[in-house]
Amino acid sequence: MTSRRSLDILVVGAGFSGVYQLHKLRKAGFSVKLFEAGSGLGGIWHWNRYPGARVDSDFLIYQFSLEELWKDWNWREKFPSRQELIEYFSYVDKKLDLSCDISFNTRVTSASFNTTTNRWSVFTNTGVTVHPHFLVLCTGFAAKPLYPDIPGLDTFQGAMHHTSSWPESGFDMTGKRVGVIGTGASGVQVIQETGPIVAHLTIFQRTPNLAVPMVNQGPLTTAAQTKMKEEMYPILFKRREQTFTGFHYDILPRDMFDMSAEERYLLFDDLWTKGGFRYVFGSCKDILTNEKANAEVYTFWRKRVHARVRDPEMQRKLAPEKQPHPFAAKRISLEQSYFEVFNQPNVDLVDLNENPIIEVTPKGVKTQDGVLHELDVLVLATGFDALTGSISQIDIKGTDGISIGDRWKKGLSTYLGMTVSGYPNMFFPYGPQAPTAFCNGPTCAEIQGDWIVDCLAYLREHNHTRIDATREASEAWVQQVVDIFSQGLWNRAKSWYTGANVPGKRIEPLNFTGGLPLYINLIQESARAGYAGFRLTSGTKARL
Repeated sequence: MTSRRSLDILVVGAGFSGVYQLHKLRKAGFSVKLFEAGSGLGGIWHWNRYPGARVDSDFLIYQFSLEELWKDWNWREKFPSRQELIEYFSYVDKKLDLSCDISFNTRVTSASFNTTTNRWSVFTNTGVTVHPHFLVLCTGFAAKPLYPDIPGLDTFQGAMHHTSSWPESGFDMTGKRVGVIGTGASGVQVIQETGPIVAHLTIFQRTPNLAVPMVNQGPLTTAAQTKMKEEMYPILFKRREQTFTGFHYDILPRDMFDMSAEERYLLFDDLWTKGGFRYVFGSCKDILTNEKANAEVYTFWRKRVHARVRDPEMQRKLAPEKQPHPFAAKRISLEQSYFEVFNQPNVDLVDLNENPIIEVTPKGVKTQDGVLHELDVLVLATGFDALTGSISQIDIKGTDGISIGDRWKKGLSTYLGMTVSGYPNMFFPYGPQAPTAFCNGPTCAEIQGDWIVDCLAYLREHNHTRIDATREASEAWVQQVVDIFSQGLWNRAKSWYTGANVPGKRIEPLNFTGGLPLYINLIQESARAGYAGFRLTSGTKARL
């Protein structure tokens, strides 16, 4: 790489956020390079190669809003598969000529800030070191896989794969005895994809997944998409900024019990039939704050699941009478045929609360009841150290020499969900204390990405060499995130929304849950006020 010391900006990660940053920053006239740990574009879609992987936002919003991209691209499915998304990234790469400024197979291992030069020193696994003026971490929310701490896991003699590191060449499980640990989003997709083809499937479930129908309608036609592009596309892209989660539908401005029982039923049935996240984020405004309203949502869901699952014991485990946690207090998953898999005679469901795993042996998984579940394949659908883990796995040292991972162990602190006090000239879209888990990737990539590009252009225009969030502004942001989060029911579940899925991790809100319109207003308020909450430095002079 040339001009290593004169580089304006280094972007880390080539998913939606990284690709958008690279494109927009180049257009703004910055010298910018991108480092990507994988061998191609796609971010999480490069790594999520497991059977059945597909996105849970529909194609209308799960793409860039740039007309130069959407005008010539047509999708095949409403909810694109992983393969189609990889094809989309390849198209974007060629259209925008991105790869010429990307170093693939280059993992950033550490970075430190030089207070004399106001530049970062960024080190990689390849031995390449760069010194950019600004560092933009586009590492996403799910870049650090979480492996279960089970005795004997490394002794298993069959094939064992985490869903985030599936073999690139694929892995055929046809006719094999397969065990799946974990029933989150990736677990649901693996189970419904492999259930019909394996000899035997054993699912180890800690918490029932309150999954709702995806309703992935038949193949999309080019003619229909061409018609939509004439008028609908720009409207839908603008609509993203006006709704709570960035979908083209929104939470209803009504409380659950302002409606009659009949009206509630008809609403639930309509949302269920249309599919997607509408069942939660197209429903009444109090279902995420009012336990009684939330219970109504669960009761309807439970009846619909019981109608699809024949065995009473399976019904009890998958949709118990006692609600396991508030509906949507854990990340909602979308399913296509998940519950039908449990009607197969070759499928066992082990409730780990009643019958926990004792150990993994060379032959399989042994549970507390003494049964050894013999397996040929063990799938670890055990998720990620989400949001903070993607950043803290890099040894990033700020002005005080403290690693950001060590800093966050004492309590997560950001400003605007994009910066950290004491780590100047560093930004991160789609990360902690932003709307991340409540906003799809392309939407956050563009909303936060545009803010970052505008901020960097402002610094250049005003000859500022350094920007750093103040401690006071950061403390106020953290408090606002906590206050908004505490109004909902999210604390009533153990989930990656709070880090509760990671043993020993501090339990705290990891997302901004006030909705996209409020978030956009707050970050733009700072920008309109000359980036209030930041200390801006020109040479030796600083301005608050």
